[in-house]
Amino acid sequence: MSDANTSTPYKRLGSVLKRLREDHRESAAEVSGAVEIDETDLARFEAGHERPAEDILLLLISHFGIEEDNATELWQLAGYENRVDEPIQPGEFDAKQRIQAMMVMLDPRVVYSDNIEVAVNKQGVILGFSQSAGPDSQPLTIARIGMSHEQAKIVMGVLHQVLYDQENPGNKRRLGDGDTKQE
Repeated sequence: MSDANTSTPYKRLGSVLKRLREDHRESAAEVSGAVEIDETDLARFEAGHERPAEDILLLLISHFGIEEDNATELWQLAGYENRVDEPIQPGEFDAKQRIQAMMVMLDPRVVYSDNIEVAVNKQGVILGFSQSAGPDSQPLTIARIGMSHEQAKIVMGVLHQVLYDQENPGNKRRLGDGDTKQE
């Protein structure tokens, strides 16, 4: 095996990612901003030096609107064997993973979270929700939601009002949209 092959183990994946970006007529800055990664990371993915983490690859797949068959191909090019939507075989999970899956899947219509990470840039606000699986494990990202600055202020105002109403039943006081100041 030559040095060129070992320094670019994901060359085919990188070529596909770069072609997708170019086909969508987007700059590296636009794509990296949309999926919230550094431009240098995207460049390393496109050059085939590294593969994106599973959650980043899912974001890229979503960003480019890739159909399931092509998404599966990208997933395999990245070296990820099991797709998230593949059926799980008996005995595949260890006890820790079972607990993690149970925590996330309490209600299939609602995704529960116990951690949040907020990123703000000139395009807007990204809320990253995660769920802890246990004291020694890394939080599992369960959802990322992006919105404009204006929408974020509306969401903040609605959340503040709903929580205020819950804590103060019967009080009809209306708080301002996005205004967290108490009178």
